[in-house]
Amino acid sequence: MDIPEELRKAAAFHGHLCPGLTIGYRASRAAMERMGLARAYDEELVCVVENDSCSVDAVQFLAGCTFGKGNLVFEDHGKQVFTFASRRRPGKALRVSLKAGAIPPPGGDLDPAARREEALRILITAPLEDLFFVDEIDFELPGQARIHQSVLCDNCGEPTMETRIVESGGRRLCIPCSRGWNPPPR
Repeated sequence: MDIPEELRKAAAFHGHLCPGLTIGYRASRAAMERMGLARAYDEELVCVVENDSCSVDAVQFLAGCTFGKGNLVFEDHGKQVFTFASRRRPGKALRVSLKAGAIPPPGGDLDPAARREEALRILITAPLEDLFFVDEIDFELPGQARIHQSVLCDNCGEPTMETRIVESGGRRLCIPCSRGWNPPPR
């Protein structure tokens, strides 16, 4: 199977080539090509992902959308859906969603290794319109990343982003300590 060089590099970043990574690769390539955008240097490209699977590593590698830069947003919907937006074109985005039946489901006549190979073949070679719905949608961009001051948790003493501190019984606690976590003795 002829694997595109960019997908090979994404696989090296991810650790292996798999159907999930390839879904993210095809979704990212489709959105970036249609939007006429290159990999994000900073926060100019934003992606909202609706899953936490292997596909998101392809988004990070290809599109340059990362949690650290604040231009990767995770919404836990359990769907292979990726919404790409450009800060140069506010109010609009491309939503790329995997079609039902685009790849063979688990089980059936194929053993797991053969199913994986068949899924990879389909994901690499099939026309985009056989795999995904690609829709332009109205979209409100999230705010750009902000750096917040850290304050010390009154229980564990660890620096915690001030916006994540919980006030409880007159104490300022990090989220784990507010839920009863007891830190190791220091």
